[in-house]
Amino acid sequence: MDVGVLGLGHYVPEKVVTNHDLEKIVDTNDEWIRTRTGIEERRIAGEDMDTSDMAYLAAEKAMKNANLAPENIDLILVATVTPDTPFPSVACIIQDRLGAKKAAAMDISAACSGFMYGMVTAKQFIETNTYKHVLVVGVEKLSKITDWSDRSTCVLFGDGAGAAVIGQVSAGKGILAFELGANGAGGKELRQEKDTGYLYMNGREVFKFAVRQMPESSVNVIKAAGYDEDDVDYLVPHQANIRIMEAARQRLGISEEKMAKTIKKYGNNSAASIPIALSESVLDGKIKDGDLIVLVGFGGGLTWGALAIRWGR
Repeated sequence: MDVGVLGLGHYVPEKVVTNHDLEKIVDTNDEWIRTRTGIEERRIAGEDMDTSDMAYLAAEKAMKNANLAPENIDLILVATVTPDTPFPSVACIIQDRLGAKKAAAMDISAACSGFMYGMVTAKQFIETNTYKHVLVVGVEKLSKITDWSDRSTCVLFGDGAGAAVIGQVSAGKGILAFELGANGAGGKELRQEKDTGYLYMNGREVFKFAVRQMPESSVNVIKAAGYDEDDVDYLVPHQANIRIMEAARQRLGISEEKMAKTIKKYGNNSAASIPIALSESVLDGKIKDGDLIVLVGFGGGLTWGALAIRWGR
């Protein structure tokens, strides 16, 4: 059975926080942030909007795009490290709000790689004929675990949600190959601190890991799908840092216009970054039916994941 994406949707909060805004609260400047990260602004959710609110809005759009009613959804998987509360899961909260009464629901915790883990999990359920349609959401409200006095991390992150409905697609389309991985020994380099609840990152170590892993995983899934780097039409990398993204693009030898870049306006949205970038790229006509695309990301855990997809329903 060929399994792929039937519908996409995304949501980002209205509030824009620019680099110049951050200059007023921490010792940083616009040029420093732009040259080192590629970020110019990010979206921040208000206190009255939680993770599940953003997940719900993105999920609604994805279901509408897939032309499916709530009763058609069999399973909801939400990738997040910033749930409203530890339980109930965000997946259960949006199951109720969507009215998807038949759907099983659970959250996945793999940080920025979470959406990839969710996509692969959905693929297994569909291929085994356990479920027909799976809703996968990547969503984060990172602003609530960000220390806004820490200039090394507060400039990086933003809030948002992206969603995909996964199901059977026509022959030759869909997910051709995948890779998931983890290195728990590196978990200390990117974590939520127990005492403060804030996000901590060893930027140097995470950068070294990412510039090696993203290109490697991209090549691995392309080869596993039976193709070469030259065959790739579009790359959707995790929007963590423009230098890391460029390392993956250059390793594949593809042109700049063939890589999704939402980091400039949204920053790093963790589990939401890949589905937001994918959804925007399709809406903008940058990804077309029949294109060979690669999704690749890395995150806390440490974790990583990549997919090679022949686009189309």
